[in-house]
Amino acid sequence: MEAYKKKFIEFMVGCDVLKFGSFTLKSGRQSPFFMNAGAYTTGSMLAELGEYYAKAVHENYGDDFDVFFGPAYKGIPLVVAASIAYYKLYGKEVRYCSNRKEIKDHGDKGILLGSPLTDGDRVIIIEDVTTSGKSIEETWPILKSQADVKVSGLMVSLDRQERGKGSDSALSEIGRLYGIRTGAIVTMKEVTECLYNKEINGRIVIDDEIKSAIDRYYEEYGAE
Repeated sequence: MEAYKKKFIEFMVGCDVLKFGSFTLKSGRQSPFFMNAGAYTTGSMLAELGEYYAKAVHENYGDDFDVFFGPAYKGIPLVVAASIAYYKLYGKEVRYCSNRKEIKDHGDKGILLGSPLTDGDRVIIIEDVTTSGKSIEETWPILKSQADVKVSGLMVSLDRQERGKGSDSALSEIGRLYGIRTGAIVTMKEVTECLYNKEINGRIVIDDEIKSAIDRYYEEYGAE
């Protein structure tokens, strides 16, 4: 596992973004872990988060893109942080763009904020986590209605690696359905391997009990 991935996993735990216990998801599934990107609440957190996204994007896509698009609302700070970090690390100017939940009819009109989209733009969608693919279903027509863009990929911070509508993971299903390359900074398998019986900030994050709960969860909901 790359060093930045290990650091990112510890970073998520340290920011209280990734938690372990018992959580009811929107899908109704009872999950032994939960990720909340809304817990990145400071400038230093966002600065570091942006670097992890930038490294993962560069590793997966090189420099073959023009725009980061972040679905409202949580995607907005993610694309701002990622675009700043990408310039800092790789010297490439990346425009950022997001959608509004409501179309603005005065001043800076329209459904987009940040950079406008133009024909030929290569776009990478930045999200926190994908469970069902609903966000992409909403995002795709917005992007395509603004310009003749090419969606080059989708980058999330955590691949939960659980089934979507079929037997594949939601992330794999999205890639196949929309014909795009998908990627994640880390997978849940990598998280478990990294944190099992490891002490962070004076406590064991994934002990035997939590590890057993994770194993049971994936026996029932894990993607093939």
